[in-house]
Amino acid sequence: MTPQDLAAALRPKHRPPLDPGFVPPALWLRAYRQAIKDRERDLLLAIEQPGHAYSVVESLQSYVRAEPTEHDTCDLYKAERMLKFALWAKGGSKVFLHAPDAMIEALQKLYAPQGARAFDAEFMGERVYLEEFAIESCDLMEVPALNLPQLTLGSHLDGCRIGFDLGGSDRKAAAVRDGEVVFSEEIPWNPYFQSDPAYHYEGIMDSLRRAAEHLPRVDAIGGSAAGVYVGNEPRVGSLFRGVAEADFADQVRPLFRRIGEEWGVPLTVVNDGDVTALAAAQMLGRRRRGGVLGLAFGTSLAAGYVAPEGYLTPWLNELAFVPVDYRTADEGGHMDEWSGDAGTGVRYLSQQALAQLAAPAGFDFGGMPLPEQLVAVQNAMAEGDPCARQIYESYGVYLGYTLEHLRHSYDFAHVLILGRVTSGPGGEIMLQKAKQVLAEEFPMTLTDLDFIVPDETFKRHGQSIAAASLPVLA
Repeated sequence: MTPQDLAAALRPKHRPPLDPGFVPPALWLRAYRQAIKDRERDLLLAIEQPGHAYSVVESLQSYVRAEPTEHDTCDLYKAERMLKFALWAKGGSKVFLHAPDAMIEALQKLYAPQGARAFDAEFMGERVYLEEFAIESCDLMEVPALNLPQLTLGSHLDGCRIGFDLGGSDRKAAAVRDGEVVFSEEIPWNPYFQSDPAYHYEGIMDSLRRAAEHLPRVDAIGGSAAGVYVGNEPRVGSLFRGVAEADFADQVRPLFRRIGEEWGVPLTVVNDGDVTALAAAQMLGRRRRGGVLGLAFGTSLAAGYVAPEGYLTPWLNELAFVPVDYRTADEGGHMDEWSGDAGTGVRYLSQQALAQLAAPAGFDFGGMPLPEQLVAVQNAMAEGDPCARQIYESYGVYLGYTLEHLRHSYDFAHVLILGRVTSGPGGEIMLQKAKQVLAEEFPMTLTDLDFIVPDETFKRHGQSIAAASLPVLA
């Protein structure tokens, strides 16, 4: 049996109206486990960040016997998709595998400089963790044990603090005194294609100074921004895409340490998705009964996670690159041009998905930018256009099956839904469809899950308060 044979045998109770060939990983993996029942063998995977900061152990479950069987191609396909999921969800530059030699050799070739997953290897290794990416074989007893530190970030609201959020079109800053926002503002800026890092530095400092004018003193600064941040360093970030590689290493990576030293206070900056999830956890307060997963459907797919115990993790949560459709490009899986892979989250749960769904729905946008395409579909939806409705129903099917798949690696009882795609009557249809998928395919998941759609107060102040609460006062 091949991966395609297994996919063809699936009988989903729901299919996206505009993408009926969609193959939900949650159903594929369930069928795979059933197909190899009584012939299974565990494949153990651990992903480690530099300095042994932590290891994430993932049991890829029910791996068939080492002897050749008709399931061999399914074995490798499953292992490759699950490894990719773990890398982008958790992050790390070294992979330890307990598996048959042939499996390990195949994965090493895929992640080699000329392999199909070269982008993933280079991103995780040299760009994020500043060391060579490696996949190593190990015996069962040598698989590193789980070692996940609890980051004491967030919910620190004592004193006078500044919270900031750096976006692609504006930068936000708020003055927070003992948990109360006493000042906030948004200032337009255009950081994407600025080659001089001084532009970013001066813009951030300007926002901080303006917020500081409304406080008697500044005790701490916390911030959020799109991208990958490790130890307060931007390792990858669209805000700095115009900066040359050498200048990025010399001036951008130490940028926030420099700003913290100049202000003489603790400064912490993390991915904006994590701060959004933290804001939701703070909003829930005592009503929170488990982990919080935040999903923002913007130009890309942003995500953040707060563990059930209420703390942030060192995980990447870059769900834009995790597989959410088990089709290849040849089979209709939607291609992400940046990573060169098909079936990843960015093409299913973002504004990018709208363009590929709009065409089969009968919309012709030509070269219209994504934000304008979204407005056109929203206007059509407001007028009751059945073709626009099919777009949102397709989104809903994607979301419902993806939430079940994410629960294999994330322990969450609340899911925060954000982004312009989710606004208006179309967003309501999307959520209704996602809940219908869960109710009919995974009823226990829907029973355990609380959907959060934030109000304007949360959008206006929640992110700033959560960002300001990140640092611990000395």
